[in-house]
Amino acid sequence: MGLVSGGQALSRSFPLLRSLSPRFQIRSTMFTSATSPQFKKVQIQREGTTFDAYVVGKEDAPGIVVLQEWWGVDFEVKNHALKISQLGSGYKALIPDLYRGKVGLDVAEAEHLMSNLDWQGAVKDIRASVKWLKANGSQKVGATGYCMGGALALASAVLVREIDAVVAFYGIPSSELADPSQAKAPVQAHFGELDSFVGFSDVTV
Repeated sequence: MGLVSGGQALSRSFPLLRSLSPRFQIRSTMFTSATSPQFKKVQIQREGTTFDAYVVGKEDAPGIVVLQEWWGVDFEVKNHALKISQLGSGYKALIPDLYRGKVGLDVAEAEHLMSNLDWQGAVKDIRASVKWLKANGSQKVGATGYCMGGALALASAVLVREIDAVVAFYGIPSSELADPSQAKAPVQAHFGELDSFVGFSDVTV
């Protein structure tokens, strides 16, 4: 079974990873604020709630919703979005703030944030982000994400009818959230052959 709706399955997989890599002990805080260079902060509404998003890239270019890892909207995800915006002829990248301004600075904090995420609400945030991009110059919009973001990207391929393509880097949504075999949009999913995290990183589930 893959990731349960609150993220507990992924959380159970991480003790080994924490012992192997110091990268997972403390997360970089560089450029985590809304004042990061290059990015424009926008507010997106959906179903009576409003969330922040960060946009970078060409105004009328194809859009990419870039989904955070369990850390939140930090330097790493902004760096990914910036690089994506500069690929080829250019893209308009948008990062929805699924944690509403919170960022995990260590493993325990990130695990707590992910475990308490409203995953169905996050998918609604993604749909609102796709619709915002299409209303603001992007004729086609895809989504991409790593780890937690990868699971949400795959869920979006199933549940967000407005999305045009998805690229996921590991991460499987729970069966309660979405069945990836029912994807409505084209999907390119990347899983490490030697990745031993059963369930969340197991493409066969």
